[in-house]
Amino acid sequence: MQRPVIIIHSFEQACAALTSAADLSKDLTLLSAPDAGMQSGPAWFLSVVEQAREAVPGAKTIEITAVLDCGDAPGIVLAALRHGLTDVCFTGPPETLSKLTDIADKQGAVIVTERPEGLDLLGVTDPTARCREWLANGSD
Repeated sequence: MQRPVIIIHSFEQACAALTSAADLSKDLTLLSAPDAGMQSGPAWFLSVVEQAREAVPGAKTIEITAVLDCGDAPGIVLAALRHGLTDVCFTGPPETLSKLTDIADKQGAVIVTERPEGLDLLGVTDPTARCREWLANGSD
């Protein structure tokens, strides 16, 4: 993924990431926590991302990719695709990946097999400031 990646764990963090990215006119990838698809579910993640897009007016000016980590659970990948997510991370066996990729391709969805690295907001007390600083300094 060529866009900066920010790992979110909540609606507030999604808003912080989108606000910072919009302020800096940076396209962004929002990545769920590891295995979030199995813990919180695709509907929760999609809702968080959609609500954050609505809550942050500047979010409409940047491109946003939302990636749900489904771990090694093919059923969660299928549920994510049914909910309309177009980007998921799956770490299961190659033979299962092949079948899922066929399904995803037909829906215009993308499955990545390695979690991208990025800024993890877990435990960050001021996520907006941290996102802004990280994005402004080249996302290193």
